Amino acid sequence: MKVTVKKSELSGKVAAPASKSMTIRALMCAALSRGNSVIVNPLVSDDTNAAADVLGKIGVSIDKEKDVWRVTGGSLRVPKEELFCGESATTLRFMTTVCSLLPGKNTLIGGPSLSKRPVKSLVEALRKLGVKGTIEGKTTPPVTIEGGTLKGGPTELPGNISSQFISALLLIAPFAKQEVNIKLTTPMTSKPYVLMTLWCLKKFGIKVRTEWDRFVIRRQAYKPTRLKIEGDWSSASYFLALGAVSGEVTVENLSTASLQGDRVILDFLRSMGAKVRVAGDSVTVSEGNLQAIRADLSDCIDLLPTMAVLAALAEGTSVFVGIERARIKESNRVVVVKEGLERMGVTVTEGQDSLTIVGLKTAEPKEDDEEEEETGEEKAGEEAAQETEPVLIDSYGDHRIAMAFGVLGAALGGVTVDGAECVAKTFPDFWEALKSVGGEVEMDAK
Repeated sequence: MKVTVKKSELSGKVAAPASKSMTIRALMCAALSRGNSVIVNPLVSDDTNAAADVLGKIGVSIDKEKDVWRVTGGSLRVPKEELFCGESATTLRFMTTVCSLLPGKNTLIGGPSLSKRPVKSLVEALRKLGVKGTIEGKTTPPVTIEGGTLKGGPTELPGNISSQFISALLLIAPFAKQEVNIKLTTPMTSKPYVLMTLWCLKKFGIKVRTEWDRFVIRRQAYKPTRLKIEGDWSSASYFLALGAVSGEVTVENLSTASLQGDRVILDFLRSMGAKVRVAGDSVTVSEGNLQAIRADLSDCIDLLPTMAVLAALAEGTSVFVGIERARIKESNRVVVVKEGLERMGVTVTEGQDSLTIVGLKTAEPKEDDEEEEETGEEKAGEEAAQETEPVLIDSYGDHRIAMAFGVLGAALGGVTVDGAECVAKTFPDFWEALKSVGGEVEMDAK
């Protein structure tokens, strides 16, 4: 599907969808708890449905009602077929460790993008805990786990590839016969996601002893609970950015006390000059004269596309560091963001772990201001050309790329996003929500 976004004046309110990360964590913890758990306000999306479907194949009952999922866990069984995780890396990595609790061989597979994402370090860490596992690619899925052999003891893994590896081991550590000691061999990135996992584990009765480079978990039992899922700051970032560049937008269903790393978007917006107001569970952002920013995104890597678009619309040169892991997401986001911005006339310089963006508002010296002035007819002609010849942006099936360039389209006009349906991964109603606050959006299902 192609979606064309014209220049828009935005005003209104939108509710942030529930957190994908917390919904999947809650599902996994409920599945490992013997008894009935209730998940209130879960996110319903491609990724969370993939997690629910896979859990159903190993004996977890999930009764989906409006705004409530009732989960009966604790009686896991060996699946009769391969476990297809769609494009959800969280699901595949978490289920890789959960399968260590199921006797026999269990194979996990993913869609085209997921099949390119690393899992080797997680499988190697499991081996040190007594679990046999193999991967079909050099470092990537499919993954086959021979379960029922989780002994525990010491293991180690790098902390800078994916925080999901750490979270996945934490999920199954309470079932090990011996105390599990997880040591990180490199500094941890995306620490907020691990904190979210620890918080969720605590809600389900699991205690973890933490030190600066290790986690220690004794044998213990999950307890079913009732858990309400908070709004997703990653998804909210696009509408907060829209308020900063094209009007005023209020995003509801957000907790400023959240552990989510992407909550830092508020600090970034303030630093760039946007007007930010917080009232209860809502955040209102309105236009300001955006200035360039230098930011380390190592703990909020999913914000890269949003911040890149904001930088393109700011005055000055922005620099983002700590972004290397963005290369192994649903797309190589460093390359794809650069490609898309350059198609819009933005100057971008790529480093291995950095991205430098020269904002379109950056003033350039003129030799003769009088000669540079345009007539009203020339301006109208340019605007008409922009409306009739939109720039085509390939989303590469990456939901965050599609949504970020939707923001750019609303600010500048003339952007067509190809593969726009990929937003269903985390924010199925994104384009309708954009329309609801005044976005001029045209959809072409061809």
